[in-house]
Amino acid sequence: MANNKLLVNERQADLGQFMVGRLLPFRKKRQVGPFTFIDHIGPAVLGDGKYMDVDQHPHIGLSTLTYLFKGEIEHRDSIGSVQLITPGDVGFMTAGHGVTHTERTPQFRRTSEKFEMHGYQIWVALPRDKEAIKPNFKFFDKTEIPEWSDGDLSLKLVAGNAFGKSSPLQGYSPLFMVDIYAEKETTLDLANQLHGEVAFVIVEGEITEKDHKVEAGQMLISKTDAQCSICLDKGTRLLLFGGLPLEEEHYLLWNFVSSSKEKLQEAKLRWQEKAFPKVPNDDTYIPIPEPRR
Repeated sequence: MANNKLLVNERQADLGQFMVGRLLPFRKKRQVGPFTFIDHIGPAVLGDGKYMDVDQHPHIGLSTLTYLFKGEIEHRDSIGSVQLITPGDVGFMTAGHGVTHTERTPQFRRTSEKFEMHGYQIWVALPRDKEAIKPNFKFFDKTEIPEWSDGDLSLKLVAGNAFGKSSPLQGYSPLFMVDIYAEKETTLDLANQLHGEVAFVIVEGEITEKDHKVEAGQMLISKTDAQCSICLDKGTRLLLFGGLPLEEEHYLLWNFVSSSKEKLQEAKLRWQEKAFPKVPNDDTYIPIPEPRR
């Protein structure tokens, strides 16, 4: 792989009854633009006693972005938001100075009938001057997301600005997230379409970058926006993530992101002392994992 590119494989992470594939962060690259965390949810078959149940947990200094291809997630948070997120919708919770939330399979799915679950959970780091803003939650119905065709490609602009278009979800720094599907084998020209670092997350199928194949479950990161084109096999779906890197270095401690290591430690202590706001009518609590020895 060229010196200005990195290839990343998903690493399995256990969420109790649910396994995810973690793509970001990893040892050689902590962020792509402002994106600091990418988890691939599924594809998995749930139902008949097996569900997604992520209990109450905290965040600071970031926004969470939930995007699904199949299944549903019920989002609840300490702001009072209750929102069902379905395929094509976008849930965007900004933690700011501190928020808690849960992510669960909705009640109507808790039957003996099985169903598929597939999507991505993403964290976007906030710029330093936005890290302590008031928490908020925004929801964008699938009908609000810009969608268009370009030859044999179908594209959706989930967030930010790309390909001369703007999404209603802009975030807090220059970024983009694009969902792309190839009806036939085709080439995607990226010249002058994106700005900043770019990550190619292969959801299904495979792409060819020069002489290198990148397959489902892998992520190709370009450290520059000079990449001109990639070849997509028929039936390939990929997500483009990226944008301009934040000016200051950011650090990650469990579910907390900040440009200050001291603020991370303060958030850790607040959670241990159960001083964060709570999700209404929810007494669940995920303790901070002990550091690996």
